[in-house]
Amino acid sequence: MSCKIIFAKEISASYREELKTTIKSRRIKPKLVGFLANEDPASIKYAECTLKTCEETGILFELRKCNREELEDQIIKANEDDSIHGIMVYYPVFGDLQDKYLQNVVSVTKDVEGLCNFYQNIPFLDEEPIKNCIIPCTPLAIIKVLEYIRVYNPVFLSGNRLHDRVITIINRSGIVGQPLAALLANEGGKVYSVDINNIQEIYRETGLKLKKYEVRNTNLKLEEILPISDVVITGVPTSSYKVPTVLLRNGVIAINFSAFKNFEDNVKEKASIYVPTVGKITIAMLERNLLKLYDSQLSLRNEE
Repeated sequence: MSCKIIFAKEISASYREELKTTIKSRRIKPKLVGFLANEDPASIKYAECTLKTCEETGILFELRKCNREELEDQIIKANEDDSIHGIMVYYPVFGDLQDKYLQNVVSVTKDVEGLCNFYQNIPFLDEEPIKNCIIPCTPLAIIKVLEYIRVYNPVFLSGNRLHDRVITIINRSGIVGQPLAALLANEGGKVYSVDINNIQEIYRETGLKLKKYEVRNTNLKLEEILPISDVVITGVPTSSYKVPTVLLRNGVIAINFSAFKNFEDNVKEKASIYVPTVGKITIAMLERNLLKLYDSQLSLRNEE
């Protein structure tokens, strides 16, 4: 089987050009501040890539390094600084419930990653209430990948464009896995959410425009769901984890958003499309979110 490899640079190119044109034509200088309070190599690489991309598009990016005990105070100061339009934190910091707390310390008006105000009742992306909502960057990046490779069926109405698609997400983090599963389920997909403890099925009854997805625990094993999955999305933050190629169905779409390669080298023998990284798309979505926040803050100031 011939496998097409699609790189994040290819998908993100049009978004980067759009951002560059918008910022230049409007003569604006949105400012993004990133807080780095860990020594995680993936976070450091992400920060470096963010700086490079922001320089290309005309966004002011400032990386502030601090120890984790100072982070909360630093975020609060940035919340109160009108020259800052967007704030992001490179996680994990504490790696536990404290990180969830920190997500909510970031002002909702500056939360460029969409982590503090992203709700469980997730509607469809093209409906009015969510058009200007800040969607978490990596889930949104993955959705852009799926749109680009035409996994979404444009013939179906909003809410059913993933009808009959089986999607497995090997990651259940609150930053990526959970919101992504909800967004895909609310487009009619049958989504399996995998973590170290169990496998959950995330779903919405076909044809019903419910504003809430459903979660059901299962006794299923990876060996049972991978062979029936049309799309497998992985984000396991370790180099030791590999999805067994032998379990994948022929023609599967394989997408990796981990900083490590979660698929075996021979994944191309089974996959019809393989996307090895989404980082550049994530950063493009981050920048788009920043422009939304910039305009929202500008609008609020004009009303005062």
